[in-house]
Amino acid sequence: MNRPIVETEPELNVFGEPLAPCSTRPLTGFYRNGYCSTGPDDAGRHVVCAEMTDEFLAFSKAVGNDLTTPRPEFAFPGLKAGDRWCLVALRWAEALDAGMAPRVVLAATHRGALRYVKLADLKKYAIDLS
Repeated sequence: MNRPIVETEPELNVFGEPLAPCSTRPLTGFYRNGYCSTGPDDAGRHVVCAEMTDEFLAFSKAVGNDLTTPRPEFAFPGLKAGDRWCLVALRWAEALDAGMAPRVVLAATHRGALRYVKLADLKKYAIDLS
């Protein structure tokens, strides 16, 4: 019996370089490995490394995704301003459209994000560009 081949995306950032870690405190990523890694089981595409702000956290809660309340059963500590977290790409895009997008770390943002948001938009919010 042949096993199906599951294609995974290379762990590269938006510049095609090796993906840098996003955060280990709190431990982020769909796989809780500190990276905005993704794969076939990550339906939400948690690929944008973002630095939380009070404004974004309030926005996210208002649209139905409370990121401030701890959920230990999902290894989720609850976030506060200043924490870095791997966001769902479409949530970041939604926040961008609402004028609430948090800043991003491009070196730690998976290139899969470019399927949902433009690099030019990410660059406008980049923490790690000079």
